[in-house]
Amino acid sequence: MRFPHPLTLLVGCVLVAALASHVLPPGEYDRRDDPATGRRVVVPGTYHPVPPRPVSAFQALVAIPRGMSDAAAVTFFVFLIGGAFTVVDETGALRQGVDWLVRRFGHAERLVIPAAALAFALGGVLDNMKEEIIALVPVMLLLTRRLGLQPVIAVAMSLGAAAVGAAFSPINPFQVGIAQQLAQLPLLSGSLFRIVFLAVALTIWIWGTLRYTARTRVAASAGAAPEPAARGRRPGPVLTLVLVAFAGLVVGVLRYGWGFNEMAAWFFAMGVAAGLVGGLGVVGTAEGFVAGFRSMAYAGLLIGFARAIFVTLEQGRIVDTLVHGLFAPVAHLPLGLAAVGMMVVHTLVHVPVPSPTGHAVLTLPILVPLSDLLGLSRQVTVLAYQYGGGLCELFTPTNGALMAILAAAQVRYEDWLRFALPLLAALLALGAAALGLGVALGLR
Repeated sequence: MRFPHPLTLLVGCVLVAALASHVLPPGEYDRRDDPATGRRVVVPGTYHPVPPRPVSAFQALVAIPRGMSDAAAVTFFVFLIGGAFTVVDETGALRQGVDWLVRRFGHAERLVIPAAALAFALGGVLDNMKEEIIALVPVMLLLTRRLGLQPVIAVAMSLGAAAVGAAFSPINPFQVGIAQQLAQLPLLSGSLFRIVFLAVALTIWIWGTLRYTARTRVAASAGAAPEPAARGRRPGPVLTLVLVAFAGLVVGVLRYGWGFNEMAAWFFAMGVAAGLVGGLGVVGTAEGFVAGFRSMAYAGLLIGFARAIFVTLEQGRIVDTLVHGLFAPVAHLPLGLAAVGMMVVHTLVHVPVPSPTGHAVLTLPILVPLSDLLGLSRQVTVLAYQYGGGLCELFTPTNGALMAILAAAQVRYEDWLRFALPLLAALLALGAAALGLGVALGLR
């Protein structure tokens, strides 16, 4: 099966969303300000019909620039971080670092792949790392080429591992933190339970990546051409600067609540410093940024196109309709099946609502009272959201970061699905088992 071009696929999804606004009955929940999270959340039991507002074909096209405007902070973050890492690459430091890694470990994928995957998984666990990965795709491609591996392995080691880490994280502030606040649970509660399943999930993902590597390595190696060794100046200080920048990013996000604007400014400063330390000079550094902006243009714009899908659904007043219609049947299921049903529905809801935080504030205020009525633990309800929505990030085309990373790595969407779907099925089964165990243990 051959999927359309990513741009065609996303525009098609926008038009389907516009068509759905003519078919589905519009409705909305009332919303209120939640002092615990500082966000507007839905009021359960307030779903009501509203006047229809069908989206015309032209309005759907207008939703595309509106989506780009809504995603401006993320898009410009991608441009700036892409420019910064292009400057770092122009110094030759990244290539020399990869060359050293390959010389040190040879073709030991069984060491390199788990190490890289665990590093990106840590980013997912701590910070829901997604868009930040886009600029690192050239580095991962360089590594996979040196090892004679297919580009899909670069995506698996980076975005794939980060998504699994985020989905099973015990401390991710953008998923677990917000969700536990909405469910009025102590922060970090249930961490030990989550850590156990996080370890199992990462084992499954890394094993699947290594297994795919073993099956495809020969074909990839046959077409791999050796690249000239990098000859940049002062690679040690530049690489040290990059590591310090990532450490500062973690501190800024976790301690000071940085958003995309602060992170973009931080990496812009890193790029300038790396260019000057690496000997590129002012002109060379500026040229490196321009080259990075150019290389990130397509990936950055895909994020805006993906956002346009949600803009269209919201304009047609059918986002709440979808949520209400999907979750209503869960109330009639036995307790264990209700938990698994919530996870499956969260996976479906995350397609039109790809923001983890937006997903949480839309669904959990509805599901927490429902779980209380069913006698289902609130912690299990949060787990269902976390596993269902988090694992959806591995395949949904409305995930702008996924589409942008696939575009940057020149991996076709269907090739990614061929790799990821078997592992996704295993991880969803693991999530269902975790929910069943949580119900049996009365997890709180």
